[in-house]
Amino acid sequence: MAENEKSKALKLILAIVQRGRADDLVKAAIRAGAPAATVWHGRGQGIRERLGLLGLAIQPEKEVVLIVVEEWLLDAVVAAMVKEGKLDQPGIGIIFVLPVERAVGMVAAAEQGSAAASSG
Repeated sequence: MAENEKSKALKLILAIVQRGRADDLVKAAIRAGAPAATVWHGRGQGIRERLGLLGLAIQPEKEVVLIVVEEWLLDAVVAAMVKEGKLDQPGIGIIFVLPVERAVGMVAAAEQGSAAASSG
């Protein structure tokens, strides 16, 4: 796809994984072209929390990964994250994509690539 034909529409990739798994997902996403990622810690709740000893509630620690990418990068970045995190297997984590209506302060992937090339 020619540079001027690439979609500039933005998408938010959101992944929720077991604690300690986010770093590998982020590395895979960046290798696939994602400009950056944000990770924070969370706690899951739901039916799975009652699977512990004697049916007592377990507080599963999670990591939440957010990545904003231009639409033309979306498939490659999601595929890399799914493969690295084995997110196509049940119970490992979840990944989904949302549209981004507006973002301020983002550097386009093409601009980031040319800046990295000129600094090296």
